[in-house]
Amino acid sequence: MAGTKEIKRRIKSIKNTKKITKAMELVAASKMKRAVSSTLASRLYAEYSWDILASVAKNVEKIPHPLFLEREKTQGEKENVLVILITSNRGLCGAYNAQIIKKSLALLKLKEENLNIDFISIGKKGDLAMRRVGQNVIASFLDLPDNLSLSSIVPISKLAMDEYVALRYDRILVAYTDFISALTQKPNIKQVLPISRESLEEFIDSLGGDKVAKKINDDKNEKIDYLLEGDSNAFLGSLAEKITRMQVYQMILESNASEQSSRMMAMKNASEASSEMIDDLTLMFNKARQANITREISEISAGMASVS
Repeated sequence: MAGTKEIKRRIKSIKNTKKITKAMELVAASKMKRAVSSTLASRLYAEYSWDILASVAKNVEKIPHPLFLEREKTQGEKENVLVILITSNRGLCGAYNAQIIKKSLALLKLKEENLNIDFISIGKKGDLAMRRVGQNVIASFLDLPDNLSLSSIVPISKLAMDEYVALRYDRILVAYTDFISALTQKPNIKQVLPISRESLEEFIDSLGGDKVAKKINDDKNEKIDYLLEGDSNAFLGSLAEKITRMQVYQMILESNASEQSSRMMAMKNASEASSEMIDDLTLMFNKARQANITREISEISAGMASVS
């Protein structure tokens, strides 16, 4: 059994650690509240706007804008895919980073022979992970503000759309983490370009992931007639750019809320584990002190007996 001085030193060290984890838990809880509010406030708009855009792509014939055009590949020709990987800049957030990085690496392994995959990294953890395994990262965004606005992600969405329009990539995917609750976050991969719901469902399902949670219509044969006035190509192109930008923005918000929730729970668990360790060490300290007192009494009694 360790001496009482050593046990007291360990108790003091763990108490100091507990103060840090408790403070980080409170900070993460405050940030999580703001992040979740922003995420939930824009979630419905992002979902419905994407449904409308995908429905237009499904029901309006011959949209010449490049964001709607799917590119056919000949047999044996590899498909070029760009993945926007969203992770955090800092650790101490549980399995948040590990889960989405693992899902991205599974994408690499699953379609390794048929895909050429490059990355745009948002967050230092994903950037380091992809560079470590030798993946090509064409751009890194590591300094996004805490109070994220739609204008903050314009460079990211513009880069992705420009790369797609320039025919460098055949698909644009976003690897992010869906915020479900403070206890549950789900890593997900979603296609944003080209804009086509059917190809989105087929592609994600072929990767072994879950199908898109919500379809445009339960009846795939349902036809919606859209009346477009003026220059329909310019209108649909502008609509596609704005809603695609909104989708990327919403995914970053979802990931941010997931990160803060995961960090809050990780720090809460660390604080609780510290309390348990302090209790165990306090019990050890009391036992060691009691043993020392008993030994000292025995030595005094033996000394008195030898004198008498």
